[in-house]
Amino acid sequence: MRMSELLLSFVRAIQSGAALVCLMSPTPSIAEPARHPVPVEHPRLFGFRHRLQRLAKERPGAYRRVVRVARELDADDHSKMISMALVCDIERDERLGRSAVQMAMKYINGPIRKGHVPFGHDLARCAIVYDLCHEYWTIHEREKFHEYMNKTVDANVHSETHVFHNGWYGYKNWGIGLACYATYYENERAPTILKALEQEWRIRAAPALNMAGDGGGWAEGYYVNYWLYEWLLFCEVARCCEGIDYYAMAPRFFRNRAVASMFETYPGIGIYNSRRPIPMGDGGGRAFGGDRDKALSARRILVNHFREDLSHQAVHTFNETTPRSSVGIYAYKDFLWRDITVNRGDLRGFKLSHISLGPGYVYARSSWEEDATYFFFKCGDRFTAHQHLDVGHFLIYKYDELVGDGGHYDSFGSNHDVNYHLRTIAHNTILLHDPSGTWPHIRAGPVSGNDGGQSHDWPHHNGAVSDPAEWRKGRELYDIADILAFEDRGDYVYIAGDCSRSYSPKKLDYFTRQIVFLRPGTFIIFDRVRSCNPSFQKTWLLQAMKVPTAVGQHLVVTNGNGRLFIQTLLPHNPEVKLVTGRELYRYGGKTYAPKRDTGPAPECRIEISPLQKSTVDYFLHVLTATGAGTASVEKAILQVRGGAVNVAVGKAKLTFTMAEVGGNIQIPGTYREFASKIVTEPTLKWKSGDRS
Repeated sequence: MRMSELLLSFVRAIQSGAALVCLMSPTPSIAEPARHPVPVEHPRLFGFRHRLQRLAKERPGAYRRVVRVARELDADDHSKMISMALVCDIERDERLGRSAVQMAMKYINGPIRKGHVPFGHDLARCAIVYDLCHEYWTIHEREKFHEYMNKTVDANVHSETHVFHNGWYGYKNWGIGLACYATYYENERAPTILKALEQEWRIRAAPALNMAGDGGGWAEGYYVNYWLYEWLLFCEVARCCEGIDYYAMAPRFFRNRAVASMFETYPGIGIYNSRRPIPMGDGGGRAFGGDRDKALSARRILVNHFREDLSHQAVHTFNETTPRSSVGIYAYKDFLWRDITVNRGDLRGFKLSHISLGPGYVYARSSWEEDATYFFFKCGDRFTAHQHLDVGHFLIYKYDELVGDGGHYDSFGSNHDVNYHLRTIAHNTILLHDPSGTWPHIRAGPVSGNDGGQSHDWPHHNGAVSDPAEWRKGRELYDIADILAFEDRGDYVYIAGDCSRSYSPKKLDYFTRQIVFLRPGTFIIFDRVRSCNPSFQKTWLLQAMKVPTAVGQHLVVTNGNGRLFIQTLLPHNPEVKLVTGRELYRYGGKTYAPKRDTGPAPECRIEISPLQKSTVDYFLHVLTATGAGTASVEKAILQVRGGAVNVAVGKAKLTFTMAEVGGNIQIPGTYREFASKIVTEPTLKWKSGDRS
């Protein structure tokens, strides 16, 4: 008897309805069933047929749109094949099923793809068609799919092995996993391949998510929006097919990811009723794209899974402000994942800041209204290729981007990429110029610029570390920054970060940054910088989305309906440069212009330096975000005395110590020392709303 027949007999003998609870229910629940054998019947990836048929009745609007994509609209193969497979299964439509199979056969009969190409997407879409249209495949076609799947797996054993990098999850293993579950009893290698995937997940990938994703952010930055949805889809398939809980193996990431994702969107609803994720490293989502719908669907999957958790119920309320995918052909995502039976939480009463220690991210808002002021800060370690040399960087948004992320991701390792886009000069932090400074190769690109910024000794072409064990082994290279303190007191947020180790020790002793966000829209930023040589010029950077104008003693940036007032209190009488136009991408006598425009980017780099060179310098700025109709803001008052920097901003008085990180704040009726550690709320203080 063949191995597959033995497995089939065994499973049919022991399978019971109790083992298939997750398939019978319309949506996932937080109570996980015991692990059980993979169902014999098809379909099984998204549950049995009667489950999908019930969903079609419960979600008629979304299902009608899926039917239209399946039968009428032009669409990319991925959306078309998934939509056709769903409708084929629900309606037992043989003609549609055969059409979907023929589309799959184009990939099956084509060349085996390997390397840094999305071969996992090819496997996934074919696997979904294999499962949902199973009865319409001929025996020969099924065998061809098994052969194609096995050859693709074998060709990519050494592809996308870095678990801190998007490819492991998106380009590779989600598709391999779906193909294994779809062919489980027919392709004799499927159980073995699936077991190997699970083992690698447990040993290498889940620890990476817990490390670089602690708190729900992800050190790779924006790329999480490109691959997380696919990996979550696999996790849901694994849960339904086998009762395995992949989320439980990386709880520090998954239990916080939906909240972090919500905080990683700018306020306001934009084009096609979508929300724009913030720029973090490569990518950035400046132009509208399907990554916005992926982020929404990923949050929905996690909300459905952790539905009893109050914070996830608040995320559900946030998700429901954009109830449809913005790209019409993605209707199948709404059909599968939008579950309005989740309790709606109190979003207005939800916390206004979040910290993710893994990547070193802090997110803060003034409110959950669409006109809120938004702030993002990063001060974390190095893990992956898509990160930039930007420790200490921040973003400010009010109605529109005011302080942004410079340069364009025109291509990986381009002249512009390695000399401007990913370099410190394109971010909102500090330059320290050593004329003799050199940079090792970056992303195998042509490095020639000495921007005075942060450095990293790239161990190979993309700068990524392969897994947590390698990270710990090379900790001196990758452990480059720390968030020293964080506290949200409601009327203000306080953050302190140590950025020192992100620079060459040959030129910098220390650089610490303290930030106070006085809600609703004022930011006080105090930096302490000590160089190894007093002749090294220090430069404070701000990437302004529009060229600022002078209003009295202030620089003012106006973008759309938003405005930012910039007050420089330290250094005294600084040198201020506005770098714009053709000069924006030029420094050191060389120009590093981008090869393409990726969307609205900062149009001016503000450079602020002390006139007198010194070993130690202090920078103090007050930035106030308002609506564009605001003509002026109250002048901040500075006093430097007794080893302390004192600043009065309206009714608030702040003191920063100059010798070390510390200080205090006085707001009428309140005096507080700044936190000296990371303080987070121990309990949630909001209540669940009524069931919607």
